[in-house]
Amino acid sequence: MDHPIQGLMTTAMQHLKQMTDVNTIIGDPIKAADGSVILTVSKVSFGFAAGGSEFGKVESSGRHPFGGGSGGGVSINPVAFLVINGQGVKVLHLDKQTHVIDKIIELAPQAVDKVKEMMEKRKGDEPEFEI
Repeated sequence: MDHPIQGLMTTAMQHLKQMTDVNTIIGDPIKAADGSVILTVSKVSFGFAAGGSEFGKVESSGRHPFGGGSGGGVSINPVAFLVINGQGVKVLHLDKQTHVIDKIIELAPQAVDKVKEMMEKRKGDEPEFEI
């Protein structure tokens, strides 16, 4: 027979699972007046705890009395919007720092190309020395 704490944990986990689905992370599409489609992107965090105790006194049935509890919670925070229109797809971040990191990643290949160009130009400008 399963321990009572297992039943508490299973019940709490099932209820947490029912509270969220993929539509919680990527929201339902919203059609704007200009024809754009907007989707919310959210960060979902879960918390879960369970505990129990068996007391020292044995019941008349020979079983220890059990006391326990479990609980959980979900935090949903919007982090960005996806805007889809005739010009393409744009990600609008709500967190400015995330936006900066994305820009750096986006511009990294261009920066590498510029450095390569500068290095090649410099190579041609160097005087040749013979020893």
